[in-house]
Amino acid sequence: MQATMQVVETVKDLKSWRRAHVGRVGFVPTMGALHEGHMSLVRQARQECDFVIISIFVNPLQFGPHEDLNKYPRPIEKDLDLCRKNGVDLVFHPTVEEMYTGAETTKVVPPANITSTLCAPIRPGHFIGVATVVMKLFNMVEPTVAYFGEKDYQQLTVIRQMVADLNIPIEIVGVPTYRDKDGLALSSRNIYMNEEERLLAPKLHQVLCQVRDDALSGKVSLKYALTRGREIIRQIPNSELQYLEVCDAVTLEILNEVRLPMVILVAAKLGNVRLIDNLVVDKALR
Repeated sequence: MQATMQVVETVKDLKSWRRAHVGRVGFVPTMGALHEGHMSLVRQARQECDFVIISIFVNPLQFGPHEDLNKYPRPIEKDLDLCRKNGVDLVFHPTVEEMYTGAETTKVVPPANITSTLCAPIRPGHFIGVATVVMKLFNMVEPTVAYFGEKDYQQLTVIRQMVADLNIPIEIVGVPTYRDKDGLALSSRNIYMNEEERLLAPKLHQVLCQVRDDALSGKVSLKYALTRGREIIRQIPNSELQYLEVCDAVTLEILNEVRLPMVILVAAKLGNVRLIDNLVVDKALR
């Protein structure tokens, strides 16, 4: 029988708990506002590990000056309840002061080849903030394996590269995107959409599927498939397309022709809500 879930707020208490628990430790880093997408990571960790740790920390380093740090949802009691119901052993819920003890901090800078396109120009400094906080959390938690959602594909690529480059002895597992019944990728920011935007949001996933089918059909070029997809998104009311690209699934090199494995990535705003999604394509259509 699983022991009662514990919640700690300091690195000292986290380290104390960690020393007392020997075995395969699965770690799910989050910014809270948890949903079934996060819980799909927890459930996989629960199946594959002896213990599961989840962190809930809204990381200021990965927010730009005009982004929604102060508005980011923080329903901590609801989050803890979800963690209990899904078999989490320990929740690490530190304050900003616990994570960053000074006004300045050493930062991890990912290589430019994976952080110069897609979300990076739109969110300058974002991936430095992500890499820095994940490195700190890895050093604090010392997990055997860490689980990340494939929805944030560029982030997952950055973490995989950091672990490989810095010889970090942690296995990184990407978990497929968890979707609503209409195909919308679950995200903590979905709650910001109004009713009309929520009805339109699944079109992003539909476009990804269409680009995949067009590109793999052999009947049209990849350029044509992307041009068609971009036009469909631009026709969505009150939308702003930020990018629709096809990239190498490992290096994130932007592709001009089909080369498997590849990933189709999109970012767009519906009203004031920024949505991202992607579709990994690793085999031809049958």
